Amino acid sequence: MKNLQIYLVTMFMYTNFSCAQSENPPLIELGDESKIYLEKIVDGIDIPWGISFINENEILVTDKKGIMYHVSDNKKTPIKGVPEVVFNKQGGLLDIEVDKNFEINKRIFFTTSNSSSNSVKSNTALYSANYEDFEIKNIKLLYKASPDTNLSRHYGGKILLDEKYVYFTVGDRGGRDIYPQDLTKDGGKLYRLHLDGTVPEDNPFYNIKNAKKAVWSYGHRNPQGIIFGNEPGEIIIHEHGPRGGDEINVISEKDNMRDDLILSRNYGWPIVSYGINYNGTTFTDLTSLEGTESPLYFWTPSIAPSGMTMLTSDIYDSWRGDIFVGSLRYRYLERIQFVKGYVYKREKLLDKFGRVREVVQGPDGYLYVGIEDKGIFKIVPSNL
Repeated sequence: MKNLQIYLVTMFMYTNFSCAQSENPPLIELGDESKIYLEKIVDGIDIPWGISFINENEILVTDKKGIMYHVSDNKKTPIKGVPEVVFNKQGGLLDIEVDKNFEINKRIFFTTSNSSSNSVKSNTALYSANYEDFEIKNIKLLYKASPDTNLSRHYGGKILLDEKYVYFTVGDRGGRDIYPQDLTKDGGKLYRLHLDGTVPEDNPFYNIKNAKKAVWSYGHRNPQGIIFGNEPGEIIIHEHGPRGGDEINVISEKDNMRDDLILSRNYGWPIVSYGINYNGTTFTDLTSLEGTESPLYFWTPSIAPSGMTMLTSDIYDSWRGDIFVGSLRYRYLERIQFVKGYVYKREKLLDKFGRVREVVQGPDGYLYVGIEDKGIFKIVPSNL
């Protein structure tokens, strides 16, 4: 009888887990990789977390271990002056972006896991600095999330720039039920600052008492992909779900449908989710809720998305306008085709080549990928 009970419990858990992990359509297809090949740009970078181009010939790359590289002519040179980071499971030297006016101001932005007390406890920090001749100087801490914690997960850390603002993400830092829904606390949020680190007075929560004034949206888990959308002021982010429920979310500059900005900026985590706990149990029964924004798309099972870019060039046949996302879990690059704002097709590229940590479009219009333990590669159409 005891063995029968164990069998029934096991089958019950397996059945629920299997049902919860059914692939969310459209089902992914295997792409035709005869149409592309990889050209190695540089190797020897263990975890190329962030990639940003100075120009067509020079690239800045972060290695999560705490090393920043200048890459040119297939050679990498370590950059001096990088502040100390707390290197742990998911923390370290994270994203990097080159200022739109770099040729004039030599400014860069980067994120790290930073400790305020020189301990193992840390949280996400955003810096600006000047880069020249393999060295960064004039380092300025623009924002430091608090409190520091010894939990080593969900830092977020992705950066997005335009000519006026720097946007950046901070994950929930493992405080699922503490930070994402509380505007007075950091964590589980997207932030917006002026490029000098000051807070724009038209941020949605600027005049709300005790709210974190830099917050642009909230209710996020661990955003690690961020790009501008097609509409003015539109931002697209993706974020890791728990087991299942990785999301793509669209954040508009203004919401004309609602008067209450608190509601129009809430993306639901952890009240609303398509995912479950890693042990197969549930933490919410809601996949949608009035007053929260639903995802544009969700991946089930989770692909562990990392890096994201939208192709704007015509170099690749019929790929213009598609979004590309790396998968850490399944080790491929995903191409997502949209039709009228909906995910129409998903295609798997570079299948099993490695954990695709970052994907960007270079100033030459080509796609570049950062593969863990392998380096940086350029994706080249075979017909060229």
